[in-house]
Amino acid sequence: FAAFCGTRHCIGVGNGTDALELALKALDLKPGERVATVANAGMYGTAAILAVGARPLFIDIDPATMNMSAASLAEQIDETTKAVIVTHLYGQLADMEGLQTIARQHGLSLIEDCAQAHGAARDGQRAGGFGDIGCYSFYPTKNLGALGDGGALVTNDEDLNERLMAMRQYGWRERFVSTPPLGRNSRLDEMQAALLRVKLPFVSGWNAKRREVIKRYSEALADRELTWPAMRGENHVAHLCVVRSKKRDALQEHLRAMNIGAGVHYPLPDYHQPSVMAAIGESDPLPETEASTARILSLPCFPGMTEAELEAVIGAIKSADI
Repeated sequence: FAAFCGTRHCIGVGNGTDALELALKALDLKPGERVATVANAGMYGTAAILAVGARPLFIDIDPATMNMSAASLAEQIDETTKAVIVTHLYGQLADMEGLQTIARQHGLSLIEDCAQAHGAARDGQRAGGFGDIGCYSFYPTKNLGALGDGGALVTNDEDLNERLMAMRQYGWRERFVSTPPLGRNSRLDEMQAALLRVKLPFVSGWNAKRREVIKRYSEALADRELTWPAMRGENHVAHLCVVRSKKRDALQEHLRAMNIGAGVHYPLPDYHQPSVMAAIGESDPLPETEASTARILSLPCFPGMTEAELEAVIGAIKSADI
C-alpha cells in the first residue's frame, strides 16, 4: 500500500479514527494547542483532535471543491495553531499545493485524511504522500474496503514511521517495553490485510467506474439546476457523488418516494454538534460551509452500478420539480 500511495512507509492500524488520533499523538501536541480542520467532514477529524486534548480551529471551504480553502486557512491560523488536518472529501483532492505552501510558511505539520480518497492523484502523486502523514480507513464502504474495520498511516518520514509503529502496539519499540509517547492496541488484523492486498490492484479500475457514473449523471441531467463535482481526471475518485441543489430537501423526498436512496454527507457542521459545543463553546459560522451543508445531496454511486440503476436515478431526477 505504501508503494501504491507513493510513500516509503505504511503502518496498518485498527481503523481510520485510530489513524488520525495516532498521527496527532505522534506530533506531540500540547493540551490546548490548535489543529486546523474543516467542519463539513462528519466529525472524523474534529473527534480525533478533541480526543488527544487539542482544540479544533475550523476553516472554511472552497465552494468549488468543498475542501479546505487555502485562503481561509491563511486568514485563520495564529501562533497556537500547530497542525492541519486536510480532508480529501468525497474522494476529491484538496488544494495541496496551496495548503502545503501555507503549512511550510508557518511551520505547521500537515496530516491528510484520505479515508475517502484511495487512489486520488495529481501529477502522479497520490493522496497521503503530500503531507507529513496520510491517514486511511478501510471500512467496507470505502473505495478500498475490508470485510470489517481497518486503517493505515503512510509517511515518508523515518522518525514518524518508527514512532507510529511503536504507538500502534502500546508504545513497544521492543517487546513488553513501552516508550513515550504512550500507544494503544490498534493493529490491522491479518485477515483484513490479506483481503485488502487482493483487492488493491482493482482500485484504479473501480475508481474509473465511479467517475463514469458521475459523468453519465452530469451529462444526462445537464439541464437540471444542480451543481456537479469538479472532476479533473484522477484528482477525484468519486467516493460519493455529491451534488448541490437549492431544493435539496424536496429532491431527497422525491427520490425516497421512488425508492432511491440519497443521503446528506453531512447534515450538521462540526461546530454545531452538541459534543463540540460542550467541549469548546460556540464558534463563528463559516459562510461557505453553511451554504454547502444546506444544499448537498449524495446520489447512488458505486462501481457495480447497472445501466438500469443509472437510468432509474436519472429518470427520477428528471421527473423532480427542481
